[in-house]
Amino acid sequence: MIQHYVFDAYGTLFDVHSAASRYKDQIGPNWERMSQLWRTKHLEYTWIHAQTGRHTSFRTLAERSLDYASTIIGGVPAATRVNLMQAYETLSAYPEVPAVLAALKKKGATVAILTNGDPDMIGAAVTSAGLDGMFDAVITVHEVGVFKPNMRVYKLMTDRFGVAPSDVSFQSSNRWDAAGAQVFGCRTVWVNRTGAPDEYPDMPAHHILSDLKPLAELAA
Repeated sequence: MIQHYVFDAYGTLFDVHSAASRYKDQIGPNWERMSQLWRTKHLEYTWIHAQTGRHTSFRTLAERSLDYASTIIGGVPAATRVNLMQAYETLSAYPEVPAVLAALKKKGATVAILTNGDPDMIGAAVTSAGLDGMFDAVITVHEVGVFKPNMRVYKLMTDRFGVAPSDVSFQSSNRWDAAGAQVFGCRTVWVNRTGAPDEYPDMPAHHILSDLKPLAELAA
């Protein structure tokens, strides 16, 4: 029985589009496009930096990707940019998250985060979402100086808990992230919130969920 549940943070526990949603009136009618571009470019930047060995902060890449995305839609006011970056540090958790984490804890499971985010960024997100005290560990890539899906990142989980990869259930809304954890040897749950097609059939997730609600039942 799996006793260690590790969650990706951005897009899995926290809604990455909630920042732009808060300021959609200031951004204008293309706010959803800008938010999607912001997210897509942010991920792309992490992959490029991981592959080239040029590690930098997650916040720096968030700023660069926001500037790219806002330029594509014609720009946003300087004050809006400031607001968006502040909002990114206090993203909203998905509605089911607190109850799911509480249910896993009630079952005696170890609950943790493994994230590309900077330690202070993820700390702010956890606090603003009212999730303080819910996690047994918050693990960030700064410990190894490379972004996911580098295998050294997933190894942080097993090193932290002193277990084999197969003893960990890793949950991510990012299909590539679930694929990375699956290759490492974890049990994986792809949280497919958007109904996207499976991009990596040769690295299958063990479970595919539309949100995190059924996770506590899978842990029974």
